[in-house]
Order: sequence, then C-alpha cells, then structure tokens
Amino acid sequence: MPPIALDGLLALALELADAAGEVIRPYFRKPLAVDDKADLTPVTIADRNAEQAMRALIGQRFPEHGIIGEEFGRVREDAEFVWTLDPIDGTKSFISGVPLFGTLIAVTRAGRPILGVIDQPISRERWVGVAGRTTTLNGSLVHCRVCPDLAAATLFATSPDMFERQDAAAFARVSSAVKLTRFGADCYAYGLLATGFIDLVLEAGLRPYDFCPMVPIIEGAGGVATNWRGAALDLASDGRALMTGDRRTHQAALALLGI
Repeated sequence: MPPIALDGLLALALELADAAGEVIRPYFRKPLAVDDKADLTPVTIADRNAEQAMRALIGQRFPEHGIIGEEFGRVREDAEFVWTLDPIDGTKSFISGVPLFGTLIAVTRAGRPILGVIDQPISRERWVGVAGRTTTLNGSLVHCRVCPDLAAATLFATSPDMFERQDAAAFARVSSAVKLTRFGADCYAYGLLATGFIDLVLEAGLRPYDFCPMVPIIEGAGGVATNWRGAALDLASDGRALMTGDRRTHQAALALLGI
C-alpha cells in the first residue's frame, strides 16, 4: 500500500481519536445514566456519542469504507477497508472513575489490521501502530521488552470472568507459569506491553474492535500478536488473543495453551 495512502488513513484515525476524546472527557467522573445492553454490559451516552462522532467523520472522508463498531453495529463489512471502533473499551472502568479505559480505532484491509490506535483521553496517552512502522506513544518510538522465560513474565488479562470451561483451564496453565498475573487494565494493558512494562496479554471472548487495533501496535513495537493457535488475527478470528513482547515467551505460552 503506498505510504501516502496509509498516511491519509492515519490522519483520519488521529482525527477520530481527537473527536472521541472531546466527547468523552466531560462525562468522566460525573454523574450519568448507565444502561445495560442485551449482554448485560454497561453503556453510556459517552460511548454512544463518541462512536457517532467517529462514524460521521469516516462517512465524510471515506463513504465507501466499512465500519464495525461496538455500539452501532456493522455497515459495508465486505469493503476492502473496514474500520473497527470501540469508543470506550473498558466502560466498567469508565463508570467507576478508573482512567484505564481507552478509545480503540483500527483500519483493516481485506480483513487484516494495518493501523491501530489506543487513546486514553484522560491521561492523554496515545499509542499508534501502522503496518511496517515502529509504534509510537505520543510521538515517541516504543518497544516491547525482552523476556525469554515465562517464569520471569508479567501477564495481564481484563478479567478472569472472560475465560470459560477449557479456556479457563488453558489460561490457568499459563498463569501458573508466569511470575505475576494481573487483571483489570482493559485496553491499557496492551499499551503497557508495547511500551515494555509487561510481557504478555492473554484474553478470550474479544470482538474485532477489541483486538484489531492491538495487532499493528504490538507488532510495530517488536512483539507478536496471534490467536491461541499462533495464527494471524483478522476480522474473522474467534476472539482469543495472545500478544507478547518476546517471541520465546509467545511460543512457551502457546505450548501451554494447547488449543
């Protein structure tokens, strides 16, 4: 893909993150109504309005592109370029006043993520990953850290509740092999992985808007991003994701998952 075309997508992705942040910030740590969706996960006016703002910008700039969003579903999902949008990944953190949520934006081409953004609108930290380029945090290059042995690794997942039946057993095998297991950082954990503060993120039950932004970010920081079988992640993936900063750690975790 020509760099100039990729730069145009990146410029719009950054504009989307700015727009979402402007919507979200006034609602943080303020009284607001919280509704329950059909799956009993919470949603607020901040989630909805932020996604609507991003969708409007995409429609103005690239009306032929597809969109998969958490709050307003799918349009033109068979397009060559499809955007995935999660206006507030970590709504439970957001409504609890915990600044570990983030806006997630990705662009996929033929199903494969080629651009990703994690934007934390309160701390104003922004990780950006673009295929073939080094990942940045607020414009500075970042890299995953070396960790050749699971016994020295720090593992993150959003919640133990995301693992059921055989997935729970598989997660337990990896968790028991690492030095430290932590929960509750939502998308922020992937930023920590890309910046070299933790060593792996292992999750299940994800949707494309949850994991697609992470692929270019982690790969661009020198890490590895796959499903639990070691295959590349794309729009059709089953929602199980394993992302690590060191390929040796990745191989060891895959062996323990045994999927």
